[in-house]
Amino acid sequence: MRTAQQLVALMPPNPSGDNSIQLRQTKFRMDLVKSWGIAEGSRVLEIGCGQGDTTLVLADEVGDTGYVLAVDIADPNYGAPLTIGESARFLENGEFGNRMDFRFEFDVLDCANTFDELEFDTIVMAHCTWYWESLEKLEETCRRIRPWGSQLCLSEWDLQPQSIDQLGHLLAVLIQGQMEAFKSQSQANVRTPYSRETLLRLLQETGWQVDSQVLVDASELDDARWEIDACLSQTASDLLHLGLPPQLQGLVQSQLEVLRRIANESKCQPLPSYSMVASRSSTQ
Repeated sequence: MRTAQQLVALMPPNPSGDNSIQLRQTKFRMDLVKSWGIAEGSRVLEIGCGQGDTTLVLADEVGDTGYVLAVDIADPNYGAPLTIGESARFLENGEFGNRMDFRFEFDVLDCANTFDELEFDTIVMAHCTWYWESLEKLEETCRRIRPWGSQLCLSEWDLQPQSIDQLGHLLAVLIQGQMEAFKSQSQANVRTPYSRETLLRLLQETGWQVDSQVLVDASELDDARWEIDACLSQTASDLLHLGLPPQLQGLVQSQLEVLRRIANESKCQPLPSYSMVASRSSTQ
């Protein structure tokens, strides 16, 4: 297996020449994949692959005899300064290109997109469940993919902070979740920030048995600051254009004031990240 530095060298170069953020992200993704215990030679379906940060780590983990099919509902032109399509082409032309295949504008709920029973050993959803437009759509997805693989590996941020420095990240995602509830269309990173307890119930109801749960250290990541900045920059515009009830507007304004104070006074650490491994339940 490659080191984090070696994997970063296989990724699209940062225009600024500074790969420190990518190195931290790659180390975190490696810890996630390690927590799932994916065997060499595995056939993996990755849902919500984005720019392929986890895809490359998975391709390294499964080895020469393994395979990763990475799918995302987004348009390949999504993303900046590098689009997800450009990133995928770079990775496919790289050292692990024969182990991975990217498919964008791929809706797993579209009946035209289907796979054979147990076509995959493992299905992965890495920090993407908050992107779904609703809990109902996420539930449909978990039920839809159940026949395709024997194991589901999932990770997401935990809404239960462990330190006061994580409150900024928590407040930012909750504010964004409130705003998203009033939008008919969106491409926001945070749309449905549901709790770990909610996802556990959803998995059980859709035929998955959770076998293990662990926390994976995310303290070195920059996601808290990214989400706080995104929330502060976007929510002011949302309040002007979404036509929210006056009482709710006032509540959100107060939350933004608290968030600004936290952003100025706190280190703004990311929320805990949890990792789950689930198997197909025999009851469905």
